[in-house]
Amino acid sequence: MATKAQTSTPSNSVFNNREKPQEVRKANIIAARAVADAIRTSLGPKGMDKMIKSSKGEVVISNDGHTILKEMSILHPVAKMLVEVSAAQDAEAGDGTTSVVILTGALLGACEKLLSKGIHPMIIAESFQNAAARCVEILHEMSHKIDLVKDRDALVRAASTSLSSKIVSQFSSKLAPLSVDCVLKVAGSNGQATSNVDLNNIRLIKKVGGTIDDTEMIDGVVLTQTSVKNAGGPTRMEKAKIGLIQFQISPPKPDTENNIVVNDYRQMDKILKEERAYLLNICKKIKKSKCNVLLIQKSILRDAVNDLALHFLAKLKIMVIKDIERDEIEFLSKSLNCKPISDVDFFTEDRLGTADLVDEIDSDGSRIVKITGIHQSNNQPQQQEQESFVSELANSVESTLSGNGYSSSKTNYYNNFHTNNTVSVVVRGANNMILDETERSIHDSLCVIRCLVKQPALIAGGGAPEIEASRILMKEARALQGVEAFVWQEFAQALEIIPTTLAENAGLNSIKVVTELRSKHERGEKNAGISVRRSGTTSDAYVEHILQPLLVSTSAITLASECVKSILRIDDITFSR
Repeated sequence: MATKAQTSTPSNSVFNNREKPQEVRKANIIAARAVADAIRTSLGPKGMDKMIKSSKGEVVISNDGHTILKEMSILHPVAKMLVEVSAAQDAEAGDGTTSVVILTGALLGACEKLLSKGIHPMIIAESFQNAAARCVEILHEMSHKIDLVKDRDALVRAASTSLSSKIVSQFSSKLAPLSVDCVLKVAGSNGQATSNVDLNNIRLIKKVGGTIDDTEMIDGVVLTQTSVKNAGGPTRMEKAKIGLIQFQISPPKPDTENNIVVNDYRQMDKILKEERAYLLNICKKIKKSKCNVLLIQKSILRDAVNDLALHFLAKLKIMVIKDIERDEIEFLSKSLNCKPISDVDFFTEDRLGTADLVDEIDSDGSRIVKITGIHQSNNQPQQQEQESFVSELANSVESTLSGNGYSSSKTNYYNNFHTNNTVSVVVRGANNMILDETERSIHDSLCVIRCLVKQPALIAGGGAPEIEASRILMKEARALQGVEAFVWQEFAQALEIIPTTLAENAGLNSIKVVTELRSKHERGEKNAGISVRRSGTTSDAYVEHILQPLLVSTSAITLASECVKSILRIDDITFSR
């Protein structure tokens, strides 16, 4: 009867309590899988790129999963959940953003089969999470622990694997060591001491000109703004004392639009004299603090610095760099070890940063300001006092939380205070699209090294971990009873989507490759994976230097299973007014 009613009146009222949730879930799964299929061809070293044109006419060319999904116009609310899971993977691990979406799509395909057998969606979701937890345990067992200080080559190889699927893969011999050096410098001289790396301390500066091979790391600070030359001020300063100001060196203006009518030339002279005295007073206070390099924040209310002030500063032999962006202030303050100054009355020597050299140089057709030889400690007694305070605080916290799994709190407190290293990287490329993709590629490789700082363990790549986890889950599923055995088998088969996709994108026979890998893993070759260089499988991807951080794989599987659980819990979609 329900079928007849459905054919005659196609409305929501025809759904009874059992049919409507099934149809809603089916529609959600189809929408989410369409997104996963859209970026499936981007996976692996032979993956294709996508060209995305925005409504503003901007063009983005990339094969980074998160970038593609972020730029795509996705309307379905469940399909947007895949964009969010990709963003979560990008925040947690930085790499594997395409893999997590493809894996989520495969798990949703497995759900569709299980739902058609009449299995309750909550049983599927919970069993998937149990299988994902077991999967993470398997990956931990097959991982190789590394030492960040001694195994630098392993870090470089992991970064090279991350770069192998990008446009810049031919420059991986240059960019991979650069990424490792950046992260280890920010992490501190002892890489094992810190549990995380703040990538905001690594500043990527894009400059059109030259080739990707000209990309360089600078142990210091690079400014894209150039020094002001029209007043004849210096463009090079040794033994620099650097001031970072957020106030304007120009005559004050009223808050509202007012016009001052001057009838007498003597009044005009008086106004100009007052302006001159006002600016000269500010410039003298700056010089009194022994400052010889001045960084001025960009101002929107009035001129940050006017011509008369520049003339005075040039006479006082002070190098001026203006139009510093607001979002650069925090990085510069941290890098130069100086404090932003919001008022001229607070302009004192203890707020200045010191560096050996500030120099404006020509770099492949464009001019940049390079600040090198930055002194980390500007006020030694004050710093020692602060360090002793932080150490005492860490001791008290450690004694309070001892026995609760927070034994390393003292180390973390101290390192968060003490490690203040920043790095600048000048990225070079022929055009803006190449520059943008190079920046994204370097960011991915930086994230890979950051993953290894957080969790210093590597596993073989090339689909090896997924095949091994699939094999063990399939074997353990036979020992289970009831519905969970079916769910684990489907989960295990869904994991094979990664090696299957890698093989398809590399132009290989996916059925032959995956069955060959299964056979090798059954024989105990747990690191056997796909090698594009060999155009087939390899018995040990780890020896072939096809490596990836453990955190990338574990994070992808965990996030994919959580996303699938969220989608399965939805049984109806309603629209608000």
